[in-house]
Amino acid sequence: MIRTAIRTIAMIRWRHLAASIHYCPLCDKRRPFVKLDNNEISVRCLSCHATSITLSVIAVLRHLSPDLQNKTVYELSSRGRLHQFLGSQCKALTGSEYFADTTPGNYKNGVQCQDVQSLTHGSESFDICTSTEVFEHVPDDAKGFREIYRVLKPNGVFVFTVPLCINEKTVERARLLANGDIEHMLEPEYHIDPIRSHNSILAFRNYGYDIMDRLLSAGFKRAELRSPRQSMPWGFSSAVVVAYRDDTHQKEVRPDPLIIATINSKNEAKRLS
Repeated sequence: MIRTAIRTIAMIRWRHLAASIHYCPLCDKRRPFVKLDNNEISVRCLSCHATSITLSVIAVLRHLSPDLQNKTVYELSSRGRLHQFLGSQCKALTGSEYFADTTPGNYKNGVQCQDVQSLTHGSESFDICTSTEVFEHVPDDAKGFREIYRVLKPNGVFVFTVPLCINEKTVERARLLANGDIEHMLEPEYHIDPIRSHNSILAFRNYGYDIMDRLLSAGFKRAELRSPRQSMPWGFSSAVVVAYRDDTHQKEVRPDPLIIATINSKNEAKRLS
């Protein structure tokens, strides 16, 4: 708790500090929010402590899966507010982390290790897969997307976030070579690792709108960029990526103000905002 308090204080930029009352998708009621700095990760509900990124995913999940209590879910983490929400709402939850010193499928400190590029889960195991800010750190995201597709059941859905610029194409910053070395095409960019707070983790890419094309190439039949049903305080809603294993959810994409952009396997693309 002391470490958390120290990290929170370190995040504060006093000129951006603000408070507001707003609807929280996790608490499912109006709650006080605080803005510690002028970015998504610094906007938090003071009741559940979830960030606007997590709350955006939860809002989309509530909208797309009102029957979440009947769903089996795989979340690419073992902790955090999204993991806790899913554990309390879905039929069965599986979580994992990636540990470089642990064989995928084995456990470290009670947490299963998984490499999303080569999951040990059986095919068609889950109704829903979720992640927040993971795939920008995956060396071969195409392999990761194919693995998520593989472990989803028919009609399954993948709901996730990545740092995303919806007006730009994806930029590859680094790549993993066959000999294990990393080649940097741009200045290295690192993000804080919530599991190992004393370390940072390399971002291999900055995603753009063409992330939807990458998902279709992995086998998904339709992909969307969605806004949460409820806007987050100070406008810090995150675009949520939704990929459908099959296209039986909607034979045609109906008008939906929450969809920012959509594309399907028939190459029918639409930018809606």
